[in-house]
Amino acid sequence: MMLSRYERMIAKRYLVPGGQGEGFIFLVASISLVAVMLGVAALIAVMSVMNGFRAELFDKIIGLNGHAVVQGYGGRLDDWREVRKQALATPGVTEALPLIEQPLMASFGGRVEGVLVRGMEMDDIRTNPTLNEKVIDGRLRNLAPDRPVVAIGVRLAEALGATVGSSISLISPQGQVTPFGTAPRIVSYEVGAIFEVGVYDYDKAFVIMPMEQAQTLLMLGDAVGMIEVMTTDADNVRQILAPLADKVTGRAVVTDWQTMNASLFDALKVERVVMFWVLSIIILVAVFNILSSLIMLVRAKTKDIAILRTMGASRIAMMRIFMTVGTLIGALGIVAGLILGFAILYFRQSIVGGIGFITGQNLWDPSIRYLTELPAKTDPVEVVAIVVMAMVLSFLATLYPAWKAASTDPVQVLRYE
Repeated sequence: MMLSRYERMIAKRYLVPGGQGEGFIFLVASISLVAVMLGVAALIAVMSVMNGFRAELFDKIIGLNGHAVVQGYGGRLDDWREVRKQALATPGVTEALPLIEQPLMASFGGRVEGVLVRGMEMDDIRTNPTLNEKVIDGRLRNLAPDRPVVAIGVRLAEALGATVGSSISLISPQGQVTPFGTAPRIVSYEVGAIFEVGVYDYDKAFVIMPMEQAQTLLMLGDAVGMIEVMTTDADNVRQILAPLADKVTGRAVVTDWQTMNASLFDALKVERVVMFWVLSIIILVAVFNILSSLIMLVRAKTKDIAILRTMGASRIAMMRIFMTVGTLIGALGIVAGLILGFAILYFRQSIVGGIGFITGQNLWDPSIRYLTELPAKTDPVEVVAIVVMAMVLSFLATLYPAWKAASTDPVQVLRYE
C-alpha cells in the first residue's frame, strides 16, 4: 500500500495521542497491540513445544525400537537369520537387527521393580546413538558377551538405589522344573552403566545386556524374540514392509511404530490442532480491539476528516490512512509477539522451573509427561502461517472503519461549524 507524504504524516499523527480525549483511544490501541503480541507469542511457543514433543518422542522411540519389529509367535524366533536375510532383501529396508525383550523383575537391597530386559548385539549397543549419547555414569564398554554386566536406566537406578558397580538380581519365572513346580530363575548382574534416554518409561524399566547374556538368562538357546527393522521412510513403513509381512506369515508378525504407538501420537495430533484453534481466539479478540479502537478514532476525527476532504483528499486516501493505522498496530504486535515467543522458547526450562519453585508444584513431572525435559522444535512454515494469519485478520479489521471514514460527508459535518 503506497502512501503519499501527507497520508504518511496523518497516519503517524493518528498513531499517537495528541488531543483531549484521545488518550483513551490510544489506550485501547495499545491493548490491541499487546493482545496481538500475546496471541502470536502463545501460538509460536505452544506449537513449537507440541512439535518438539512429537519429534522428541519419535526420535527416542525410533532410536530404541526401530521403525518396525518382526516378532515371532510366543516371543520366540528360531529361524531369525533367515527372517533377517529376507528383511534386508526387502526394498526400502536399511537395517535388520536381532533383539530380545522380556518383562522380568529386578531386585537390589530389598527393593523390587518391574523391568524390561533388552538383549542386543554388542555392535548395536556400542553404535546406538540413543544409548551412547545418554550415558551419565559408567561406560557401555563394560558390557561384554562373556561378562554378567548390564546397563540400566537412571530412574530404575534411583528406584532400586543401585549405582555403577552394584550387583542387581534379575528374576525370571522360567526356571528349573521341580516336583513342587517351576522354581524362578535368579541371576545376578553387575551394573556397568547408567543411561538417561529422556523418556520416563524407558529410563524406569530398561535393562540393556548383550544378546548372549539375554539368551542364557531366558533359556532361548540360539533364538531371539524379534527383528528390529529400519527403513528409508518411517511414514511409509507399512507399505515398505508389506512384502516382508507376506513372507513371514505363519512364523511371525510385523508391527510398525505407528501401530505400537498409535494412541499416543493420535492424541498429540488432536491436542495440537485443538491448541492451535483455541489460542487463535486470542488473536481474534485482539483484532476486535483494533476494530473498536479504529471506530473510536474515526468518530473522534470526524471533523478533521471533513476538513481534509474539503481540501481535496480523496475517499481512497482516507481509507489508506486508517487501514495503515490499523495494520501498523497489528504489525507491531506481531513483531513483539515473535520476539516474546522465541524468548519464551529459549528460556522455557527456566520458566517452568521458576513457576514450579514459586507455586511449589512440579509442572513437568516426567512420569506423566513421558519426557524428562520440556522440548521445543520451531517449524518455520508454521511461524509464517501464524504471522500471515495475524496480518490478514488485522488488515480485515481495518476495512469497516476505513470505509466509514471515507464515507464521511464534509457538508453534513461542517454545516454548523
